[in-house]
Amino acid sequence: MKLFLVLLNCFLLTVGQVGGPLLARTYFLHGGKRRWLSAWILTCGFPIMLLPLAVSYYSLAAKSKTTQSTGRFTLTRWLFATSAVLGTLLGLDSYLYSFGTSYLPVSVSSLLGSTQLAFTAVFAFLIVKQKFTPYTVNAVVLMTFGSAVLGFHMDGGVVPRGESVERYALGFFMTVAAAALHGFLMTALEYVHRKAGVPLTFDLVMQVQFVISMFAAVFCTVPMIINRDFQAMAKEAVEFDLGETKYYMTILLAAVALQLMIIGSIGLVFSSSSLFSGLVTSFLVPTQQVFAVIFLREGFDAEKGMALAMCLWGFASHLYGEHKAAATSDNKQPTPRNHGDQEDSPADV
Repeated sequence: MKLFLVLLNCFLLTVGQVGGPLLARTYFLHGGKRRWLSAWILTCGFPIMLLPLAVSYYSLAAKSKTTQSTGRFTLTRWLFATSAVLGTLLGLDSYLYSFGTSYLPVSVSSLLGSTQLAFTAVFAFLIVKQKFTPYTVNAVVLMTFGSAVLGFHMDGGVVPRGESVERYALGFFMTVAAAALHGFLMTALEYVHRKAGVPLTFDLVMQVQFVISMFAAVFCTVPMIINRDFQAMAKEAVEFDLGETKYYMTILLAAVALQLMIIGSIGLVFSSSSLFSGLVTSFLVPTQQVFAVIFLREGFDAEKGMALAMCLWGFASHLYGEHKAAATSDNKQPTPRNHGDQEDSPADV
């Protein structure tokens, strides 16, 4: 069951992380200008979780032959409160990410987002006392410097056409801030996981995910109402380069894909660890690069290639370190002795 959950969440994270940023960038490339709307798209897909929650609820009710049986909605007050706080921070993280995406190509923003592994590693060490190997440290350093290559090279070869260096720099630092906050959120979620005080079941994980996503959506909805973004959507749809229908389709598909990304990343924290979730996220960066070049026709120059190579090298280093540590742990396990090989105890003598 644990392996199934890990694979399922990896699949959801892959679909969401590859498709979501491409659709979000498409919104800005073809006339979209409202960043709070982009942040809202990142979080508003949480109602899709009502379907698996409903299926789980009624399947358990059928087994117990009553819809009044207890133990289905197992969120404690502490879990609900911490999930609400984490959800609010996720809403802020969504705004930082959407702000950066509006000024950066997908290939650049995805590589910068891969630095969340470095931030996750730091917070994991401080909060959950994660143990590190030289391979992990090597991965963190490589991926950090890989992203720094893009930050220091801000001439016309990297800055998108029509964007100023100042806006590119602002988008760069906002995206890095989003990666740092995301790394903290994943580690804090692992800490909540360890301190939950109740058995962690698949149903409980879905409930935590729903509360986090709901509060993130509420955080982004309030500014949307204040800025009258909902009323402005109709005018923006008419002026969208791809047409009104594709405007709403882009928003809908992006909301679904990005919600799958959130579900997958949170699910990996519960089924494995925050560090593994960051590893998978960083591993998906090359896939984002390929799809951005194919569908959005973004360029791929030497700087992006160097940054990509360093990120892949860092991931491979950490993966090898984990494999080596697991093999060493298996070799250290004591071999059971046969009954005939047991030495006589002092009592037997």
